[in-house]
Amino acid sequence: MQPFRKLTSTVQPLDRANVDTDQIIPKQFLKRIERSGYEDYLFFDWRKDPDFELNHPRHKGAQILVAGKNFGCGSSREHAAWALHNYGFRCVIAPSFADIFYNNCFKNGILPIALPKEVCDELMEDAEKGANAVMTIDLESQTITRPDGEKVRFQVNAFRKHCLLNGLDDVGLTEQKEADIASYEEKARLTRPWQFGMIRPGA
Repeated sequence: MQPFRKLTSTVQPLDRANVDTDQIIPKQFLKRIERSGYEDYLFFDWRKDPDFELNHPRHKGAQILVAGKNFGCGSSREHAAWALHNYGFRCVIAPSFADIFYNNCFKNGILPIALPKEVCDELMEDAEKGANAVMTIDLESQTITRPDGEKVRFQVNAFRKHCLLNGLDDVGLTEQKEADIASYEEKARLTRPWQFGMIRPGA
């Protein structure tokens, strides 16, 4: 997983509350088992509308998304985080998130930041400035630097922060225990050899 340390980018506004995962990535695209190639299906139905926020050229290339409350509600599909990441978003800011979606973001290299609604409204106004609205997300210092230079602090779980800073998903965390796993398996072979096909019990 790609580490997240500091991100400077323009901002994509999505001034909608209760954006559910079926809108983020509709169910007909869940048949694929890969984690890549979902960018064309992100907000698939909404993007049919030329006036939909993501279709505005002034926001093209934004890696920060500012949205309304309860973002990522609905089903628990991890594909929603995959689609956002494939599209290029590395950070989502909202007043609140659905719990499972929130956790899925961390597991897929996306930093979800929950801030009071009034702060999100101000960031949404910044985002409307298009190319003139560049923000910097600094995970180490846990700050957002707005286009005017004002800094906004945010909270993040220490363990989740560690994982993002070091690019550790669940597989990466497990690989850090490789020596312990190998030691356990070696002991298991000696004490329970039949589990490894080495000898049958009672033989």
